[in-house]
Amino acid sequence: MKRKEISSILFVCMGNICRSPLAEGIARVALRDAGLTLALDSAGTHDYHVGAPPDERARRIAREIDCGIEDLRARQVAARDFGSFDLILAADRANLAWLHQHRPATTGGELDLLLPWCGAAAGTEVPDPYYGGLGDFRQVASMLHAAMPGLIARLRDRA
Repeated sequence: MKRKEISSILFVCMGNICRSPLAEGIARVALRDAGLTLALDSAGTHDYHVGAPPDERARRIAREIDCGIEDLRARQVAARDFGSFDLILAADRANLAWLHQHRPATTGGELDLLLPWCGAAAGTEVPDPYYGGLGDFRQVASMLHAAMPGLIARLRDRA
Protein backbone atom coordinates (compact mmCIF):
# COMPACT_ATOMS: atom_id res chain seq x y z
CA MET A 1 0.00 0.00 0.00
CA LYS A 2 1.40 3.36 -1.04
CA ARG A 3 1.57 5.96 1.71
CA LYS A 4 0.58 9.60 1.40
CA GLU A 5 2.82 11.80 -0.74
CA ILE A 6 5.03 14.12 1.29
CA SER A 7 5.25 17.77 0.30
CA SER A 8 6.56 19.27 3.56
CA ILE A 9 9.06 18.24 6.24
CA LEU A 10 9.83 19.73 9.64
CA PHE A 11 13.17 18.77 11.21
CA VAL A 12 13.18 18.91 15.01
CA CYS A 13 15.80 18.91 17.75
CA MET A 14 15.81 20.43 21.23
CA GLY A 15 16.82 24.07 20.72
CA ASN A 16 16.77 24.47 16.93
CA ILE A 17 20.33 25.79 16.73
CA CYS A 18 22.41 22.67 15.95
CA ARG A 19 20.96 19.49 14.51
CA SER A 20 17.66 20.59 12.99
CA PRO A 21 19.00 23.65 11.14
CA LEU A 22 21.84 21.52 9.78
CA ALA A 23 19.30 18.92 8.69
CA GLU A 24 17.20 21.59 7.00
CA GLY A 25 20.20 23.10 5.20
CA ILE A 26 21.61 19.77 4.06
CA ALA A 27 18.17 18.60 2.92
CA ARG A 28 17.61 21.84 0.98
CA VAL A 29 20.70 21.20 -1.11
CA ALA A 30 20.11 17.45 -1.52
CA LEU A 31 16.49 17.89 -2.57
CA ARG A 32 17.34 20.72 -4.95
CA ASP A 33 20.11 18.61 -6.53
CA ALA A 34 17.64 15.71 -6.87
CA GLY A 35 15.10 17.97 -8.57
CA LEU A 36 12.59 17.72 -5.73
CA THR A 37 10.65 20.67 -4.37
CA LEU A 38 9.32 20.40 -0.83
CA ALA A 39 8.57 22.89 1.92
CA LEU A 40 11.25 22.50 4.60
CA ASP A 41 11.57 24.02 8.04
CA SER A 42 13.14 23.28 11.39
CA ALA A 43 12.13 23.89 14.99
CA GLY A 44 13.01 22.97 18.54
CA THR A 45 10.96 21.30 21.23
CA HIS A 46 12.16 23.90 23.75
CA ASP A 47 12.22 27.69 23.61
CA TYR A 48 15.82 28.19 24.77
CA HIS A 49 17.03 30.05 21.67
CA VAL A 50 13.92 31.43 19.95
CA GLY A 51 14.93 34.08 17.42
CA ALA A 52 18.64 33.22 17.54
CA PRO A 53 20.64 32.15 14.50
CA PRO A 54 22.05 28.62 14.43
CA ASP A 55 25.08 27.96 16.63
CA GLU A 56 28.23 29.43 15.10
CA ARG A 57 29.77 25.96 14.84
CA ALA A 58 26.75 24.72 12.88
CA ARG A 59 26.95 27.76 10.59
CA ARG A 60 30.68 27.17 10.06
CA ILE A 61 30.14 23.53 9.09
CA ALA A 62 27.24 24.52 6.84
CA ARG A 63 29.48 27.02 5.04
CA GLU A 64 32.19 24.37 4.66
CA ILE A 65 29.77 21.98 2.94
CA ASP A 66 28.04 24.75 0.97
CA CYS A 67 24.59 24.51 2.49
CA GLY A 68 24.34 27.87 4.20
CA ILE A 69 21.93 28.19 7.10
CA GLU A 70 22.63 31.84 7.88
CA ASP A 71 19.03 32.78 7.09
CA LEU A 72 17.53 30.46 9.71
CA ARG A 73 16.30 31.55 13.14
CA ALA A 74 15.40 29.27 16.01
CA ARG A 75 11.77 28.73 16.80
CA GLN A 76 9.79 26.37 18.97
CA VAL A 77 7.48 23.71 17.57
CA ALA A 78 3.93 25.11 17.51
CA ALA A 79 0.64 23.21 17.62
CA ARG A 80 -0.08 24.30 14.03
CA ASP A 81 3.09 22.51 12.83
CA PHE A 82 1.47 19.13 13.42
CA GLY A 83 -1.16 19.93 10.82
CA SER A 84 1.04 21.97 8.51
CA PHE A 85 3.76 19.38 7.86
CA ASP A 86 3.26 15.97 6.25
CA LEU A 87 6.36 14.62 7.98
CA ILE A 88 8.05 15.68 11.22
CA LEU A 89 11.46 14.11 11.78
CA ALA A 90 13.06 14.24 15.23
CA ALA A 91 16.80 14.07 15.81
CA ASP A 92 16.48 11.74 18.82
CA ARG A 93 14.06 9.68 20.88
CA ALA A 94 13.64 12.31 23.61
CA ASN A 95 12.45 14.91 21.11
CA LEU A 96 10.28 12.36 19.33
CA ALA A 97 8.63 11.54 22.67
CA TRP A 98 8.04 15.27 23.25
CA LEU A 99 6.41 15.53 19.82
CA HIS A 100 4.10 12.58 20.53
CA GLN A 101 3.18 14.08 23.89
CA HIS A 102 2.37 17.53 22.47
CA ARG A 103 0.73 16.46 19.23
CA PRO A 104 -2.92 17.55 19.01
CA ALA A 105 -5.24 14.56 18.74
CA THR A 106 -6.83 15.77 15.51
CA THR A 107 -3.67 16.04 13.38
CA GLY A 108 -2.46 13.37 11.04
CA GLY A 109 1.12 14.27 10.10
CA GLU A 110 3.68 11.49 10.33
CA LEU A 111 6.22 11.56 13.21
CA ASP A 112 9.45 9.57 13.21
CA LEU A 113 13.15 9.54 14.00
CA LEU A 114 15.10 11.27 11.24
CA LEU A 115 17.84 8.72 10.58
CA PRO A 116 15.71 5.54 10.68
CA TRP A 117 13.07 7.18 8.44
CA CYS A 118 15.91 7.78 5.96
CA GLY A 119 17.00 4.15 6.13
CA ALA A 120 19.54 4.10 8.98
CA ALA A 121 19.39 1.37 11.61
CA ALA A 122 16.27 1.37 13.77
CA GLY A 123 16.63 3.60 16.81
CA THR A 124 19.64 5.47 15.41
CA GLU A 125 19.77 9.01 16.75
CA VAL A 126 21.54 12.18 15.69
CA PRO A 127 23.74 13.01 18.71
CA ASP A 128 23.52 16.50 20.19
CA PRO A 129 26.83 18.28 19.43
CA TYR A 130 26.04 21.37 21.53
CA TYR A 131 28.41 20.59 24.40
CA GLY A 132 31.09 19.23 22.08
CA GLY A 133 33.52 20.74 19.66
CA LEU A 134 33.66 21.39 15.95
CA GLY A 135 34.39 17.71 15.33
CA ASP A 136 31.05 16.79 16.89
CA PHE A 137 29.29 19.18 14.54
CA ARG A 138 31.18 17.67 11.58
CA GLN A 139 30.06 14.20 12.70
CA VAL A 140 26.42 15.33 12.82
CA ALA A 141 26.68 16.94 9.37
CA SER A 142 28.26 13.76 8.01
CA MET A 143 25.44 11.62 9.45
CA LEU A 144 22.81 13.93 8.00
CA HIS A 145 24.52 14.07 4.62
CA ALA A 146 24.72 10.25 4.54
CA ALA A 147 20.97 10.06 5.26
CA MET A 148 19.95 12.19 2.27
CA PRO A 149 19.95 9.43 -0.40
CA GLY A 150 17.55 7.45 1.79
CA LEU A 151 15.37 10.51 2.34
CA ILE A 152 15.22 11.16 -1.39
CA ALA A 153 14.45 7.52 -2.18
CA ARG A 154 11.57 7.41 0.32
CA LEU A 155 10.17 10.68 -0.95
CA ARG A 156 10.26 9.40 -4.53
CA ASP A 157 8.55 6.18 -3.44
CA ARG A 158 5.72 8.30 -2.03
CA ALA A 159 5.34 10.47 -5.13
